[in-house]
Amino acid sequence: MQSVQGTYNDKVVRQFAVMTVVWGIVGMAVGVLIAAQLYWPALNFDLPWLSYGRLRPLHTNAVIFAFGGSALFATSLHVVQRTCHVRLISDRLAAFVFWGWQLVILLAAITLPLGLTQGKEYAELEWPVDLLITVVWVAYGALFFGTIVKRRVKHIYVANWFYGAYIIAIALLHIVNNLAIPVGLGKSYSIYSGAVDAMVQWWYGHNAVGFLLTAGFLGMMYYFVPKQAGRPIYSYRLSIVHFWALIAIYMWAGPHHLLYTALPDWAQSLGMVFSLILLAPSWGGAINGVMTLSGVWYKLRTDPILKFLIVAISFYMIATFEGPMMSIKTVNSLSHYTDWTVGHVHAGALGWVAMISIGSIYSLLPRLLGREQMYSIKAIDLHFWMHTLGVVFYIASMWIAGVMQGLMWRATNDDGTLTYSFVEALAATYPYYLIRLFGGLLVLAGMFVMAWNLVRTYRAAPAIAEQPLLPVDASQVRA
Repeated sequence: MQSVQGTYNDKVVRQFAVMTVVWGIVGMAVGVLIAAQLYWPALNFDLPWLSYGRLRPLHTNAVIFAFGGSALFATSLHVVQRTCHVRLISDRLAAFVFWGWQLVILLAAITLPLGLTQGKEYAELEWPVDLLITVVWVAYGALFFGTIVKRRVKHIYVANWFYGAYIIAIALLHIVNNLAIPVGLGKSYSIYSGAVDAMVQWWYGHNAVGFLLTAGFLGMMYYFVPKQAGRPIYSYRLSIVHFWALIAIYMWAGPHHLLYTALPDWAQSLGMVFSLILLAPSWGGAINGVMTLSGVWYKLRTDPILKFLIVAISFYMIATFEGPMMSIKTVNSLSHYTDWTVGHVHAGALGWVAMISIGSIYSLLPRLLGREQMYSIKAIDLHFWMHTLGVVFYIASMWIAGVMQGLMWRATNDDGTLTYSFVEALAATYPYYLIRLFGGLLVLAGMFVMAWNLVRTYRAAPAIAEQPLLPVDASQVRA
């Protein structure tokens, strides 16, 4: 074994881990408010910045980029140091990435309620904020890949492959989709128009799901599931096949968001076919994660962190089966524009993304605070059941409501007239909106349990000291 003097930069990891919890509470609280507005519309208080149309993009940006993004920053910068056995290449660059990303989120929280928006799904932020995102992301990429370049081991662990792919892909997607002509500080016009604009937007929109909300979080899976289970990944060869298959196929699936639109029919069919093919690598990777527990399934009885990680993979399997199914044109004709889509999105967002993030933060944070575990294991278990039940209530209510809406909207009388008016379909949906709100409240309450546990863990922690670099086996040392 060869050892070297030096320590890891865990400060930036702790900062992002804490902000993951903070922004999770903020983003989910906004989600609960707009869910309540669907049942009680008067909750917008006739204020434009509290209207559903302005708060909904704030919710999606807060959950995806503030909560999910902070989790990705925290875990990727933790994993790349531990697997490469080196410190991040620059402490100043790490600090810039943290504070720059918090500024991006703050600007989003100000501009979106004010109605300053491009009107593009998941890309609503106006051009000055987009430029800041680009600068911060380039700094993040330099920090991550620069650390890999100076690694002390020959091998690049597969989790870093997934993190690296998401960093590169999101940079490409962000720049291409946000090309615009500014006409003022808070207004710009896309350089694309018509069906081309729609095509570029959903090439971006679906691949934001594919790379930020899938590839990045698969990086978490490949590190934290084996780490928490105390077992090597089930099949390292399958993980490499999973990686290359996923990134080769995902890029082509975007047009399935535009079925039955002005987009050329061949492009729609291409999106549908690649979406169906995508099922294979998605489930292959998920099975690889689940099978890592072979021989240690008993740990699920006593380890709630492992429960979070494994149930997250289960929801990933649900979402990645449902997505290809909904991309089939005949199924899409029933599901599109209904709350079934909302249920599908949240099966991925609350089931997969949130649960893998929460489990990973619970796993890494105590080690960075000089503790073996979080302050309260019972609180983690409570959080697990609150979150799981909340997600089940949420997605089941939206699945039922969505199928009902699709069937009501397409029902016709013998003379060809519609059987139900839109208002009748809305009235039938109302009870399901109340169930969804209840599910969201459970998930939000669970985040408050996590925040309490995090604060108590910090208070109970000894003086925080940077951890020394781990020794490297001589046979693995990079020449």
